[in-house]
Amino acid sequence: MKKKTLKLKKFNIHPIFMFIILSCITVLLSWILSVLQVQVTYNKINPNTLELEATLLTIENLFNYNGLKYIISSSVKNLAGFAPLGNLLISLLGISVAYATGLIDAFAKRVTLNIDNKKLTFLTILIATISSLVNDVGYVVLIPLSALIFSANKRNPMLGVIAAYCGVAFGYGATVFVGSMEVNLIPETTVAARLIDKTFHVSLTSNLIIIIAATIITSIVGTIIFEKIIVPKFSKVKEKEKEVDGNTKEINLEEIKESEQNKIETDFREKKGLKKALIVGIIFVICFIYMLIPSLPFSGLLLDMNEKTYLGQVFGENSYFQDGFTYMISLFFIATGLAYGISTKSIRDNKDLINRCCIYLSNLGMLIALMFFASQFIAIFRKTNIGPVIVGLSTKFLSQLSFSGIPLIITVVLLIVICNLFVTTPIGKWEIMAPVVVPLMMQSNISPQFAQFILRASDSMAKGITPLLAYFVIYIGYLNIYNTEKEVITVKKAIGYIMPYCLLMAVCWLLIIIGWYLLGAPIGIGVSPTL
Repeated sequence: MKKKTLKLKKFNIHPIFMFIILSCITVLLSWILSVLQVQVTYNKINPNTLELEATLLTIENLFNYNGLKYIISSSVKNLAGFAPLGNLLISLLGISVAYATGLIDAFAKRVTLNIDNKKLTFLTILIATISSLVNDVGYVVLIPLSALIFSANKRNPMLGVIAAYCGVAFGYGATVFVGSMEVNLIPETTVAARLIDKTFHVSLTSNLIIIIAATIITSIVGTIIFEKIIVPKFSKVKEKEKEVDGNTKEINLEEIKESEQNKIETDFREKKGLKKALIVGIIFVICFIYMLIPSLPFSGLLLDMNEKTYLGQVFGENSYFQDGFTYMISLFFIATGLAYGISTKSIRDNKDLINRCCIYLSNLGMLIALMFFASQFIAIFRKTNIGPVIVGLSTKFLSQLSFSGIPLIITVVLLIVICNLFVTTPIGKWEIMAPVVVPLMMQSNISPQFAQFILRASDSMAKGITPLLAYFVIYIGYLNIYNTEKEVITVKKAIGYIMPYCLLMAVCWLLIIIGWYLLGAPIGIGVSPTL
């Protein structure tokens, strides 16, 4: 008699329930850590006096009356202030118009279909990497757009989602020009360096050479990883099989002629529409650039004129350019999409356009639900101060180190990577770590500018695999939108897709850091890794 083997049913936790579970764990953890009196004192630099000021960070317990009151009362505020929600909806309004009018399909047919898969992947990752020039715009624009482009190229749209997400998340520290990263990090680096040298100055171009090189290197390496490891996991998009009844049909010459004529007419309309869209696009870009030029009539609309430097006006904290960039991108898609649709007559009237846009936007229900629960989890975690306390404890550990050179660099990288799982913003970590890391490295003959790049590189290594990254929800949401399997894509599965990319890209970043340090090559204009 054969023995029956007990098989456990595979249990998958829906992403929504996972965010609920993570929220509950965070609340309980805040209670445990507060009972244990886990806290840390770190030194914060006063930018006016350049003196260190002791700052106490404690865990805020949310497992009590006031904590539960906060969770309930702030839920609407947490969702309303959740950056991915507003930015995504704004970008999708523009993308939906471009898609509904047929512009995206026509563009893919005329341009991207002539590009092989590897080149398309490379361009996607490269553009996604460069997009960090303007904060997080790549997540909200490139993820949905890449899915459509990959689909139009008869590739699995999920691959487009992953390629764009990986490019932004794991290439965040690299750009081809000075951007928001420099504007936000340099003040902290400068004041930290002046703890050792009162006259030290960090320029905006201090990382320019190495970030350009890193952009190219990580895009090439990322393409290889993506094509060799990630692509084989996904089945190719199957074309609809033509029904064949096995009988021989007579060739209808009239039907062939009509089909060819329709093809010629469609081809002509598409070319005409793309030309009109191109003209409108060029005019839009010229107007956009004009709004970034100060001291001209009706110009400077996107600049913060309260800032002293031009880069501060463009990329500063209150920059209209940064805050309005997603809106401008959306307007670009709307303008070019309408130009194409009107020219080709692909849309009959405004009602037809709105209906088509609504069809494209109709799949966002699950994503919006995900955003609600993700926003609550992230807000709850931030409220507890667990992340900053972990960063503070890591910094305290660093201050006690006595070794230098490559061992010091590797230790700093590892600690930043760990901290990055809990505090995903570079400036949030650097405010706490810079007063210790920068002087420590200066005492080891490592320049503050190179210390800043180490932060940028380390920040790119593991950011994409933590649910605490606000834009992770867009990634997992779009995976499920384009998922054709019966089972939902869980948080675990979504992370599993990109884990090889994360690990190998981390090795790539580490090799860039160590290689540049050993070579002593310039990292910026007139700046080297060492003092």
